[in-house]
Amino acid sequence: MKKINEFLKKKNVIFSAKRYGIDALGAMAQGLFASLLIGTIISTIGTQFNIPIFTQIGDFAKAASGSAMAVSIGYALQAPTLVLFSLVAVGQAANTLGGAGGPLAVLIITIIASELGKIVSKETKIDILVTPLVTILSGSFLSIWLAPAIGNVASKFGEIIMWATNLQPFFMGILVSVLVGIALTLPISSAAICAALSLTGLAGGAALAGCCAQMVGFAVMSFKENGVSGLVSQGIGTSMLQMGNIVKNPKIWIPPILTSAITGPLATCIFKLEMNGAAVSSGMGTCGLVGQIGVYTGWVSDIADGVKQSITFMDWTGLILISFILPAILTVLFGMLFRKKGWIKENDLKL
Repeated sequence: MKKINEFLKKKNVIFSAKRYGIDALGAMAQGLFASLLIGTIISTIGTQFNIPIFTQIGDFAKAASGSAMAVSIGYALQAPTLVLFSLVAVGQAANTLGGAGGPLAVLIITIIASELGKIVSKETKIDILVTPLVTILSGSFLSIWLAPAIGNVASKFGEIIMWATNLQPFFMGILVSVLVGIALTLPISSAAICAALSLTGLAGGAALAGCCAQMVGFAVMSFKENGVSGLVSQGIGTSMLQMGNIVKNPKIWIPPILTSAITGPLATCIFKLEMNGAAVSSGMGTCGLVGQIGVYTGWVSDIADGVKQSITFMDWTGLILISFILPAILTVLFGMLFRKKGWIKENDLKL
């Protein structure tokens, strides 16, 4: 057993929750951003401004999402180059066969194929054949055998969440908003989770509300300590920057969480805010305004499909209030209360 552990260590095969649940998951989200998400934005521009070549380019980018996710995961796992390049085929297979739950299938299968490829890498004199062969065959066989089941489970779980949100928009609005918002600030990928579960519709809107509450909330609440640079880095970057401060004083996390518990049900019950764009956008919040662009592309798609007649004043009002105004106002008010009670002290939010 000792020899096996030493060999695995030498091959950089490390079984850990951080590597697979944080590093790989976060990298997968980046792969999604660089393919499906940006492709959706480009094709939407092409459709809206009647630029056919943009629509075509966007479709090319979206079609590469499986491969982009797999390569990103392999990169996070520090896969050798031959393994990394071979994962292009693995990601395509897993994403295609995984259906609506393709991202989760890509995550699980790519991790296994990547680690197997790393184990055989440079162990033979014909490495140029053996390493791609092991990586592609293991990943493809697993995709054929497991991807449909993995995708189906993820898709069904996402459907249950969306069904429950439609059935109980108030309580599920709170639950989804709070949990996805927390996931966004934790060192895991809320975007990848939403993508893996195909979280759209009202549930996607609640998820967006929770993410915006965290990002805009922390950005505005910490403006006194961090100024404009902190406002920008957290407001359109990530609230994950506050994790170090949260560890020191967990109470600073309560104001944005309370805000998400308010904006979530407002999104689902009052404004009927739906994320019908790419599911990955549901977990993006205000990061690069991707969440808001996702909602807009969903509106455009719904109009094209005849589901929606037009984009209304209420649509824009809901999106702006839920994304920016309410998170800023509510979190600051909660923050002032907590500062007054002494729960948040000077420089507790300093980056």
